[in-house]
Formats: sequence, C-alpha cells, structure tokens
Amino acid sequence: MTDQTQHAPSTTKNVFDDWRTVCVALYLALAGYAVLVGIPVISSAWVNLLGFTEPQVGRVAGADLGGLSLGSVVTAWLITRYDRRLLIILSGLFAIAMNGLCMVYTDYEMMLALRLAAGFGAGILTSVAIATLSATSNPARTFNLLLFCFAFSQAAEIYFLPKLPVNGIYAAFMISFAVGLVFVRFIPPRATQTSRPPHPQSSDTEEPAQLDVPAYVPWLVLGAIMAVYVNIGAYWTYIELATAGTATSDKWVGNALTIASLFSIAGCLTATVISNRYGLARPLLGTLIIHAIVVWLLVLGINNITFTISVFAFNYLWIFIDVYQMATIANVDKTGRYAALMPGAQGLGQILGPNIAATLLAYNLGYNAVFLMCGLASIAAMIIYSYMYLMLRKKIPTLADAS
Repeated sequence: MTDQTQHAPSTTKNVFDDWRTVCVALYLALAGYAVLVGIPVISSAWVNLLGFTEPQVGRVAGADLGGLSLGSVVTAWLITRYDRRLLIILSGLFAIAMNGLCMVYTDYEMMLALRLAAGFGAGILTSVAIATLSATSNPARTFNLLLFCFAFSQAAEIYFLPKLPVNGIYAAFMISFAVGLVFVRFIPPRATQTSRPPHPQSSDTEEPAQLDVPAYVPWLVLGAIMAVYVNIGAYWTYIELATAGTATSDKWVGNALTIASLFSIAGCLTATVISNRYGLARPLLGTLIIHAIVVWLLVLGINNITFTISVFAFNYLWIFIDVYQMATIANVDKTGRYAALMPGAQGLGQILGPNIAATLLAYNLGYNAVFLMCGLASIAAMIIYSYMYLMLRKKIPTLADAS
C-alpha cells in the first residue's frame, strides 16, 4: 500500500456518524450510567426508606456497579459476534425486569443479587452505546458531547430522584431503558470496515491513531480509569451520608449536589480548551493530584464551606478527568474493543471503591479513612499515567503529547 493510499481521506460515509445514531447512543449511555449518577440519592433512600446500614449500602452499590463492569466485559466479547440491536434489546429488557423485581423484594440479600443483575443488563447496554460512539469518525468529539450531556443528566437526577420513593426511582430507570429501546433501529447492527475512516493529514505528521501503539498502553489507561473510579465510586456513594451529624445544612447539601452537577459542564469545556493547547497527558496528571486534595479536604472536617468546595471541585474535575481519559482511549484504540471495556474499568473501580469504604466503616474507622482512601486511589491513577507518559515520550512522542 502506498503512502498516498494510507493517508487519503475515506470517501465512504461512516454509518455511525448519522446524527440519529449518535443521539440514540448518547441517550442509551446516559440511561446506562443512571445508577452511577444517582448513587448519592439512591444510597440515602436505601438507608432512610429500606433501613440498610451504611456498610450494606456500600455492598449493594458495589454489586450494582460491579454488574456494570461484568456486562462490559461480556460485551467486549459479544459485540463482534452478534447484532448490536439485539444486544441492546435483550439487555434493556433484562435490566427493566430486574429493576421491577427490586420493587417486590426489598430484603438485603435479594437486593444484593438483583442490583448485580440489573447492573449487568445496564452494563451491556451501556457498553454497546459507548462502542457505537467510539466507532464514529471523530470519537473524541462524541465522547466530549457525552460528558457534556452527562452533566445535565447528573443534575436532573440529583434534583428529581430525592422527590421519589424507592420504587419511583426504580420505575424511572425502567422507563429510561424502555424509551431507548423504541429508537434502537437507529443503531447500526454491526461495525463495518469503513467505520472510523482515516483522517487526512500532512505527509510529515503521524496521527496517533495510525501509530504502532504498544499493546500495554490501552490496558494502562483502563487500569488508571479503574483507579479513578475507586475514588469516584466511594466518594459519590457516601458523600451525602457523610454529612449526617455534621455542621452542614440538609437543605444546602441537596442544593449543592444539584448545582455542582451543572458546574461540571465548565470542566468539560475547560478540559477541551486546555488539551488543545497542552495535550492530554500533562493536564491530566495535574488534575488527578488536585482531585485527591479536594477529597482530602473533608478529612479536616465537614461543614458547609468544606463540603461545598469539595463537591464543586470534585464534579468539575471528574468531568475534566473523563474528557482526558476517553480522548486518550480514542487516540490509542483503533478497534473500539477497548472503548467497549471503559464501562468495565469504571464498574470494576466502583465495585472496589464502595466495598473498600464499607469495610473501613464496618471496622469503625469513620469517613476520614474513606476519604483518605479515595485520594490515594486518585494518586495511584496519576502514577500509572506518569509511567505511561514517560514511556511514550521515549517511544512515540507524538502520541505522548497528543490532544
């Protein structure tokens, strides 16, 4: 194959670029991530309305988000073998059924199993949606759009879900899945060889996606994503419960969580501007350090001021980090296989995070220990990315500093 052939723009339209496909995939991804987004509210409902203990909440949340991870791993194997529409329909119906059973069986042991199953169904649906977005010609842009929409979805859930009973929350999840299934026909059934055509480029510059990326690089990114979501999973599960008995106002806690969710939009926009100027790696490393610091701030004491600073900064930087991580996967993954595993890495982190936090609380170590652990997880992700960055600087400088 000649160099001219390699770098010529594709004349074949990418079926995944259809605006209807992108919109439906975005919606399905948001529906699949609904439990993750609403976990502070759901955790409080499990404690206040079902009588679960705080350690039990961590186990149930970990099971739900662990199911998301398991579904993602299964999807990475299924997606090249089966019709994507079929996967979405079956997983969506399964998730609807499991959420429905949660309305009937409310004891801890059954809830643990049912939330694992519901998360599994949501994980398959979410992973197919993420892989669909990754198959577009410009996946970095579609992932940025996903995170932009994520901020509004998060704010809406934090505002409206507390107004619902537990069964109302489950019903909201069921309806969101059902609506997505109505529009599944806009999802292409299979990837084609023309998906994600190469971009035109100058003869003296290599695009990161066309470089011979070492096989370990996508796995390092997935490992770092897992570490980040250990922090996010534990913090987001317990942040509202941690304010009980502190100097914070209950009304302000609810309002702050809603406003902070919208504030994360600024993180999405700022991340794009900074990455265009400085690349992805260096801003990401600094952001992970700051993310640890704003979590550790709560160790000094939880009041209206420290809670507000921590929650606002946490949400702002959460989206900031996800923009960089998803764009990094888009740069190093030519196949979409690793993009499909992103919810798996996130879910695995969210199994570990709430369960580690639950164990710390079960040993009466308190929320200070939980928040210390959260910050250390963010630092672990920073160390992984630092190693990857230094290795790529030696081998593929273009990829190391890609935007």
